[in-house]
Amino acid sequence: MARAGVLLLNLGGPDELKDVRQFLFNLFSDPEIIRLPFPWLQKPLAWLISSRRAKTSQENYKEIGGGSPLRRITEEQANALEARLTEQGHEAKVYIGMRYWHPFTEEALGRIKRDRPEKLVILPLYPQFSISTSGSSFRLLEKIWQEDPELQKIEYTVVPSWYQNPQYLQAMADLIAQELNQFENPDDAHIFFSAHGVPLSYVTEGGDPYQEEIEDCTQKIMDTLNRPNPHTLAYQSRVGPVEWLKPYTEDALKQLGANEVKNLLVVPISFVSEHIETLQEIDIEYREIAEEAGVENFQRVPALNTHPLFIESLAELVNESLDTPPRTFTEVVRPRKKKMKMYPQERWEWGLTSTAEVWNGRLAMIGFLALMLELISGHGPLHFVGLL
Repeated sequence: MARAGVLLLNLGGPDELKDVRQFLFNLFSDPEIIRLPFPWLQKPLAWLISSRRAKTSQENYKEIGGGSPLRRITEEQANALEARLTEQGHEAKVYIGMRYWHPFTEEALGRIKRDRPEKLVILPLYPQFSISTSGSSFRLLEKIWQEDPELQKIEYTVVPSWYQNPQYLQAMADLIAQELNQFENPDDAHIFFSAHGVPLSYVTEGGDPYQEEIEDCTQKIMDTLNRPNPHTLAYQSRVGPVEWLKPYTEDALKQLGANEVKNLLVVPISFVSEHIETLQEIDIEYREIAEEAGVENFQRVPALNTHPLFIESLAELVNESLDTPPRTFTEVVRPRKKKMKMYPQERWEWGLTSTAEVWNGRLAMIGFLALMLELISGHGPLHFVGLL
């Protein structure tokens, strides 16, 4: 059997408080996070935001122990996956490539070139595809691959999204059922799915399938769970003065409180590891909003982390990928779909066009100075920059 490599892709997070500023700089240097009309502004603006927002972000990380647990948990997932693949008879090595913090994608590729696996499966730890998550990593990998003859010698295949995997769905259903059974009346608890949001323009103009995949994933989890509980899907972590996918988590929580929902079980649907958005944003900020709205019993489903069925789902995805024709970056990053653009266009349009209304996709010309003031001052909804 051919020697296999698996590259797990994730966002990354600062290990310690001293890492926060550099992490934010790396994050906002990515044009998929903020797309500017002038590319040469990217790094100066990233430096400005990271410098002014580091202290606020550090306070958020202090609330969860002083750093992100994402690297540790991802390493545990990689070790568990490698052990499972070995049990199945594979000579396999699992690598971790983070987009904005160590171990960076480039570091992982250096190890892959050293080990020279005969086949490489590139597997994002994002169940659903989005331009700003898997898409950003795929575009980076595509660029590096094109420029590196050594990498071009390695056969690879890409998994764009995998939320339909039955083992993944069953793992989510099992965790939900486990938490539901802690309620006095399990069937009466309201299940609240909270997914990371993206700007609406990514979906309506960029052709991002994220919203469709999140909605489909939610329904598939509920079908797998097969319980009578009512459920809601909302989107968290919006930022800036433009419209994001709705309903917003904070608004949906307030509405549920107004509807006299007392028992709430929150499911972080787009996250497979505990990190700042589950431990701080959901557990602290959204809990406070829900309780102020009248929710009396606020509980959360833990992230999958190293749940055995989740690790089994990753192993299944690797096996399927090794046994099917390879998929390239070009195929998954820019699929040929009629009347659909996978990415917001690269060229900046001046004036009052629809493309001049988007920040975090295409930065608005109107309100640009106001937005810059918000970025610099730290006032407004941009507390989000400390939540990744």
